[in-house]
Amino acid sequence: MALLAAASSPSISTCRDNVRRGVPATRLACSQPCLSVGASEFVRGSYILTNQGPSRGLRTRKDLLAVAEQSVYEFTVKDIDRKDVSLSKYKGKVLLVVNVASRCGLTTSNYTDLARLYKKLKSEDFEILAFPCNQFGGQEPGTNQQIKEFACSRFKAEYPIFDKVDVNGFNTAPLYKFLKSSKSSGLFGSTFADNIKWNFAKFLVDKNGRVVQRYEPSTSPLAIEKDIRKLLSA
Repeated sequence: MALLAAASSPSISTCRDNVRRGVPATRLACSQPCLSVGASEFVRGSYILTNQGPSRGLRTRKDLLAVAEQSVYEFTVKDIDRKDVSLSKYKGKVLLVVNVASRCGLTTSNYTDLARLYKKLKSEDFEILAFPCNQFGGQEPGTNQQIKEFACSRFKAEYPIFDKVDVNGFNTAPLYKFLKSSKSSGLFGSTFADNIKWNFAKFLVDKNGRVVQRYEPSTSPLAIEKDIRKLLSA
């Protein structure tokens, strides 16, 4: 967990102005230790300053606590056919949320293991939610129909596949903003709002819609089976 330090202590209004002007968080400083939060946010006193995306400006700890109290059930997404789907339909289920791609070096191993995992657990309260994303090397360039045919025909995907989304940047899908901000080591841990690093990052969600674990793209879906079964038996 990184600490920021400096000789001077700007006022809250000055900090706010700096953030709005796009000054990187690592250049903003206070005489009081500031807790680094991700790459573009930090805490000063009871405030959180951010210079990223639509949340640019000043946020309170109360705001973050409100985010922490959310669940995936509050989000509506579009399926691969662009029809609205409320994630509340998955209440009571353990979920594995994955950003997928068709032309990645991890595609064959991940899609194969996702199918195996789903075959093992689909009769229980478990679901895989796959979100195509083209942000990593342009490795998901196809249309939704092409993505659907690829996943279902080649890898026998029986789990739901959704509309293509952004998982990083200004146009990050609201669900992914929530997923990234939810899994942290403590409220303001070093993983707070971390960007997705590549295709096939995974989030494990419990039966109450809370994110309980995040896995790197290199983690096989089968390696998560033990964690999933723990949540299923809880």
